[in-house]
Amino acid sequence: MAKLTLHFIALFTTIIISTRAFAGDAALSPDAEWERTVKAAEQEGEVVVYKLRSDIDWQPFQKRFPKIKLVREAAPASQVLQRIMAERRAEKFIPDVVMLGGGTTTSLVKANVLEPMSAAFILPEVKDPARWFEGKHQYNDIENRYVFVYAAFPLRLLGYNTKLVEPKSIASFWDFLDPKWKGKITAKDPRDPGGGSPLLFFYYNPQLGPDFIRKLLAGGNLTLTRDERQQTDWLASGKHPVAITAKAEDVDDAKRQGLPVEVLDAHALGKDGVGLEAGGTMISLVNKAPHPNAAKVLINWFLSRGGQLAVQKGLPNDPGANSLRKNIPKDELPSWRQRAKGAKYVRLWGPEVWDRDAVRKLVSEALK
Repeated sequence: MAKLTLHFIALFTTIIISTRAFAGDAALSPDAEWERTVKAAEQEGEVVVYKLRSDIDWQPFQKRFPKIKLVREAAPASQVLQRIMAERRAEKFIPDVVMLGGGTTTSLVKANVLEPMSAAFILPEVKDPARWFEGKHQYNDIENRYVFVYAAFPLRLLGYNTKLVEPKSIASFWDFLDPKWKGKITAKDPRDPGGGSPLLFFYYNPQLGPDFIRKLLAGGNLTLTRDERQQTDWLASGKHPVAITAKAEDVDDAKRQGLPVEVLDAHALGKDGVGLEAGGTMISLVNKAPHPNAAKVLINWFLSRGGQLAVQKGLPNDPGANSLRKNIPKDELPSWRQRAKGAKYVRLWGPEVWDRDAVRKLVSEALK
C-alpha cells in the first residue's frame, strides 16, 4: 500500500510539473516573448516602412537593434496608397508597417490591407492604455483596431498674406462669408488623398458644420486646389491672400525665405473651436508582412517612451509632433505644437470622423 501511495504521489507530481511547463510555453512572460521576437526579427534582417516624407531621428532604433535594417520608403500619401494597391494586385507584399495620415489609412482599412495593432503589442508600457492621452489607445478607424494615433497637435489652418490681410479683422470663420472675400481663399480639395483636415474641421465642428462649407463654396469665396505647394505660392503672391491650409509648415518655410506670409495661431479663433490634428501621425501593421517579427519590434520601440521621445525631438529645424503619451515632457516643443488646457478642441480622428466620404460628397454636390 505504501509503495502504491508513493507511486501515486510521484505520478501526481510529474503531471503538475508537466502542466506548469506546458502553461509556461503557451503563455510566455512579456520579457521572454520580447526576447524571442527580437531574435526572430534579427533573423529576418530588416523591416520595411512605407511612410510620408516627414521623419524623426531613427538612429536610436538602429543603435538598439543593429541586426534589423530599417528600410524607409517615403512619398506623398497619394503615391504611397497607389503603390500599395498596385503591389497587392500583383500579389507583392513588401511593406511591414505604414506611417500615414487619416485619409490614406482609411482607404487601406477598406481594402483589408491592415492587421489589428494589438497583434503587435508586446511591451507592457505599450500595452497599457493608461499611459496614453485620455487613458486609452487612440485609433482613427471605425473599429478602433487598425490605425494607431500616436501624436496630435492644434491645427494651424489659417495662412494669410501679411501685406493684404489684417488678422485682427478676423474674429470668426463666419467672417469669411462676407462678399469681400470672394475668390480670395483657397483650401485643399478633400477629394484628393491626404490634407483634408481643414474641411473636416469645418464639417464636424458644431460651431460651423456642413452649412458653413456650402455657403463658403456657393458664394465663390473658396477655391479648391490639389497642389498644396501652389496654394502657398498663391498665398505669397497675393493671388489668393488667405489659405485654409493643411500644410502650415510650407507657409513657415515661405516666411523664412522672406515672403510676406504668416500662420494665425491655432487658438486665435478659439470661440469657433480649435482643430486637434493627427494627420501623418498614425502607424499601422500591414497584413501578410514579409518581416512580421521585425514589424513588431519596430512598433513596440516606436510606441515606447524612448520611441516617442524621438518623435517629439524631431529633427534639426523641424520640431517633432506632440506625442499622446502622457509620461513625456512637452517643454521643448514650440508653443504652437502644445495642447492648451481648457481649449475647446474638435478632434479630427477617431470613429466619428474616420471616413471622409461625407465631406467629399458634400463638396462634389456643392460644386455641381
